[in-house]
Amino acid sequence: MKKATVIVIDSFGIGELPDAQAFGDKGANTALHICESVTGPKWPTLKRLGLGNCSMLLGNVLPGCEPVENPAASFGVMKEVSPGKDTTTGHWELAGLQLENAFTGFPAEYPSFPEKLLKDFIELTGCKGVLGNKAASGTEIIKELGEEHLRTGFPIVYTSGDSVFQICAHNDIYPIEKLYEMCEIARKLCDNYYVGRVIARPFDGKPGEFFRTKERHDYSIALPGDTILDHLQRQGIETVAVGKIGSIFDEKGIDISYHDSGNPHCMDRTDKLLGESSEKDQFIFVNLVDTDMVYGHRRDPQGYCDEVSRVDSRINGFIDKMNHGDLMILTADHGCDPTFKGTDHTREYIPLLMYVKGGDTENLGIRGTFADVAQTLAVFFKIPPIEKGISMLE
Repeated sequence: MKKATVIVIDSFGIGELPDAQAFGDKGANTALHICESVTGPKWPTLKRLGLGNCSMLLGNVLPGCEPVENPAASFGVMKEVSPGKDTTTGHWELAGLQLENAFTGFPAEYPSFPEKLLKDFIELTGCKGVLGNKAASGTEIIKELGEEHLRTGFPIVYTSGDSVFQICAHNDIYPIEKLYEMCEIARKLCDNYYVGRVIARPFDGKPGEFFRTKERHDYSIALPGDTILDHLQRQGIETVAVGKIGSIFDEKGIDISYHDSGNPHCMDRTDKLLGESSEKDQFIFVNLVDTDMVYGHRRDPQGYCDEVSRVDSRINGFIDKMNHGDLMILTADHGCDPTFKGTDHTREYIPLLMYVKGGDTENLGIRGTFADVAQTLAVFFKIPPIEKGISMLE
């Protein structure tokens, strides 16, 4: 049975898009600035596949991950058509769903959220009040407000540069089931404001030693149309989600969803899936979130570089378990330049490495939309073409 795997190295952008200035991201380049910040050779497998060749399409040499003469994968970069630089927008476009309107963002400063949204949230959840109500780093806001949260019992609500309504609560104040219930209420309220995601952000510990736990859960706005997952599912191809993919797509079009938390678990799951035989043709969609969540937003170029190295060290094992003719695409969903101003995502091209085991390689150039990935999957599995994108297998 045929397998195709798409692995998203979350936020691993490769250079500012032409409209980056409109998003405040002129000059951002996640991959390049990591390579410039961390000296020495890096990412040998991605280099062999052609990551440096991807960057050269935009005129940039990645120090320590330079282009190679005969890359082992087809290489390119992809431009985002949808108006945004967030997880949901990027993944949906990879899956063939382009957005015409951007999700609603909120001001960074206090107060961030509309008064009516918070009033309705407080009334329907019975929480009596909220803390925060501004844009913040998730680790910093629990340092700032965690003790007051324990004293008052008020949940911490905050946003970021993305279209998100995040709810942060200590496990002793709101058990995880209650936090999820509050998020479900918030999700319904946020639909009226066209907010991309509501996110549960549980934490634990005591003052001075607070830490976020692994039970984060994302609640996506309902998809406005079908994605490649729906098209494949209807044609009998088994669709498998790993990591936060299921949450991003609201489980729509997904047969099996593994909500593994953190890159090590997601990579272990991917390795296991690639090594198993399947009774059906199978599409595996993987998100590796730690590059973004742990290192990009915290502006840690060394940590980001090291995390990409950990991903790099697993890719050869993934390739070894592929059968002849199987497809693997390595890419990203947006940027999060750890050397850039602020703590938000950055509007960037994303790298494209397409490996067909036993197949030829080529320069795929600068692609006009992330949706080329979805159209490529349609051609690979020999199902009817979808509306958006151009296949890279033709």
